[in-house]
Amino acid sequence: MSAETKRLALRGVGKQFGDLNVLGDVSIDVAPGEFVSILGPSGAGKSTIFQILTGGTKADTGVIAFDGSELADASDKFALMPQKDALMPWRRIVDNATLGLEVQGLSRKTAREKVAPLFEEFGLAGFEQHYPHQLSGGMRQRVALLRTVIQQRQMLLLDEPFGALDALTRTAMQQWLERMWGQHNWTALLITHDVREAVFLSDRIYVLSARPARVTHEIRVPLARPRRVADLASPEATRIEAELLEALLGT
Repeated sequence: MSAETKRLALRGVGKQFGDLNVLGDVSIDVAPGEFVSILGPSGAGKSTIFQILTGGTKADTGVIAFDGSELADASDKFALMPQKDALMPWRRIVDNATLGLEVQGLSRKTAREKVAPLFEEFGLAGFEQHYPHQLSGGMRQRVALLRTVIQQRQMLLLDEPFGALDALTRTAMQQWLERMWGQHNWTALLITHDVREAVFLSDRIYVLSARPARVTHEIRVPLARPRRVADLASPEATRIEAELLEALLGT
């Protein structure tokens, strides 16, 4: 990947918390419009990478660049979707969706006007005045993603967004996200423990070792888009899954 095509570039990033060496030497690239996933064992430091990118902590070593310039303040570059939907139970769905915009300084009225056209596209039309407890887990995750993308940041960070869902709902959400990503040409970096999810959604997949983490494998996913669940049964997808499992078990 040439320098001019990189949206995000991590080079030799390391992080230690006290005596705990979490990230040893991590180098990752993401191109504009690309969907990249990070796989690794529990405790390997995947979420620490996101904390560094969003300013929650600082790397001890290495360089991070965004669109060719060293990343000094990450707060205006990334929109983070966490593992849990983190919807506020006392706010209606429309006001949960606008929360990020309000934090940026928009009035509630202006934020509502900005988010309103997307409710139908996100499969949430008619639920704007509901409260979170009235929605299914999958619909709550759609609200969380809507809240994330409406901020119009240059890159999405997805931290196991479907990990808490049941298998059927998770598969449906993966299909939906793949369609939405294709329509909007988002740039996305996903953390996941789900090998099939990584194969289904990704253009490339990085595999991390146990901590102190380093990249052990970079695997391309040449499956044609748009993708269907049936594509995961193809010989190519099966081969990639096996390669990823072997890489993970060898870490």
